[in-house]
Amino acid sequence: MTAIQSDRAAGVLLGTAVGDALGAGYEFSYPRADQKIDMIGGGPFGFEPGEWTDDTTMAIGVALVTAEGFHLRTAEGLDKVAANWSAWYASGPKDIGNQTSAVLSRRDATAEAMASTARILTGLKGGNGSLMRTAPVALAYLDDAKGCAEAALKVSALTHDDQRAGEACQIWCAGIRHAVLHGSFDGVRNYLRATSGEVQDFWGPLFDQAESGSPRDFSKNGWVVHAIQTAWWAIHQTPADDATHLQAALEAAVRAGGDTDTTAAIAGGLLGARWGASAIPARWRRVLHGWPGLDAKALVTLGVRSATRGRSDSSGWPTVPRMDYSSGETGNLTTHPHDCGVTVAGADAPYQGHYDAVVSLCRMGAEQLDAEHIEFWLVDKGPADNLNLEFVLDDAARTVQALRAEGKTVLLHCVEGASRTPSVAARYSMLLGEDPQEVRAAMPWARPNRELWTAAVKGGISQ
Repeated sequence: MTAIQSDRAAGVLLGTAVGDALGAGYEFSYPRADQKIDMIGGGPFGFEPGEWTDDTTMAIGVALVTAEGFHLRTAEGLDKVAANWSAWYASGPKDIGNQTSAVLSRRDATAEAMASTARILTGLKGGNGSLMRTAPVALAYLDDAKGCAEAALKVSALTHDDQRAGEACQIWCAGIRHAVLHGSFDGVRNYLRATSGEVQDFWGPLFDQAESGSPRDFSKNGWVVHAIQTAWWAIHQTPADDATHLQAALEAAVRAGGDTDTTAAIAGGLLGARWGASAIPARWRRVLHGWPGLDAKALVTLGVRSATRGRSDSSGWPTVPRMDYSSGETGNLTTHPHDCGVTVAGADAPYQGHYDAVVSLCRMGAEQLDAEHIEFWLVDKGPADNLNLEFVLDDAARTVQALRAEGKTVLLHCVEGASRTPSVAARYSMLLGEDPQEVRAAMPWARPNRELWTAAVKGGISQ
């Protein structure tokens, strides 16, 4: 994958989780138009701020399997998914859908037995529970459209013996797959145009309605059909001009009300695939967490490894404990010229000093730091290689500002501290109302990429 495609792949599971955690505090409610939407936690099940729910947890149960290179069309792979879900069920989750609970309570030992249990259930079986967790399926089949559809149906059928639930998972996975590869939402409609007449005839008008209607038209979003319509409505009724679309669309999904965590999680998987992990604000990633003791960084790792069938890249990322940057000038270090509580440096600094928070602008290894650690997806090139360049530069600078407002000492670094670091440091200076050019004077080794620097210092700063 290209750097941008990797960014998008990393955004799939992360986008699912932030949508889920964002909606958790508003579940079964209908927020007012003037009500701020944020990761407040609470809700009917008492989630912590930033804690994801069963939606993401079940998706993680799939991703833990695909990240190890197992196929979801085999008994072995599906058995591992079933085992992960059973382990989660045994942990006593705060929330679980009725249909899923009815299946998992049987404690079936195999995927075949689990799917059999789903088939013998009676009553309404078309809930949104299989759609909410389907996003990582797409990552495992980026090079295989047919396999993606087959796997989506098999994973759905483990708990949901319902034609429309299975079809919804196939449609959404096709959309996610296309978005990761091509950077647009066209995959949903492309799939419908290419599929059989009956599926196209049923779903086409529903997506038309989602684009032209309002949440009142599909208000029963605990049902898979209305859930996917709500997610599609949220994506299409918000301006898709830049990375801020992800935030706006997720907030819209929550404002639609009802099963807010699930509709936002569904939307988040596709939005993350389109806009990438780099579009997800650090203020959300900082608090994101959930079963089985994972955080935002872990979701990025699962997403990337799922997309590469369990393989790390030639440098060992994302699983190597510590990235080897020894060939560069990684010892550069000084104090930010406009804030003595901020250190700007190269890659040696996170392991050689004490800081309350470390803001990394380069890839880091899996080793945990003795500080709060926030990473940003930033390539040392221009906008052609950075999916959301200006957004990331601004988000990183504002994160430094937020950390300092919390009274924390901050280390801001990249590999050599020569390009990405002075660019973000300059953006931070602008937030403080200072001259960004003084950053380069304070960092004599700085030689920022021209496009990075221009993007960082151009224009004004909105408060």
